[in-house]
Amino acid sequence: MIAETVCSAVAAAGLGIAAVTAYRKRFLSAARIAAYSLVPLGLVMTGVVEWLADTAFSPVAWAGFGVLGASWMLFASTRAVERRRGGGARKEARSARRDAVAPAASAPSMGSSSRPAAKPAAAPQEDFSDIEAILKKHGI
Repeated sequence: MIAETVCSAVAAAGLGIAAVTAYRKRFLSAARIAAYSLVPLGLVMTGVVEWLADTAFSPVAWAGFGVLGASWMLFASTRAVERRRGGGARKEARSARRDAVAPAASAPSMGSSSRPAAKPAAAPQEDFSDIEAILKKHGI
């Protein structure tokens, strides 16, 4: 009840200051002050202030914050240990992906197949004589 009264008083005071600022013809500043002063009143009207007051004085809520903190500490510590070890599960997944393809193979090995592997066609020999002639013509 006290929090609602304080928030309402802050809103009223802010609106008074905004009125004085508007009287001095500083309308942009007055509008900004009015906007800030209406925030506490809006929080009271939506029930957020009451919820915060109930949460602040609730031992169950504080225990919940403690559990959330412990959870965060566990996440942070496991992340730090994983970084020190050099990757952990991610490193194992990467090595498993690398092992799926034989080091000298150009395609993944899918197990043994009954048909023989096709030999790659020999690359055609390119003729660079015309390019050499152009380069000689220009003195290069």
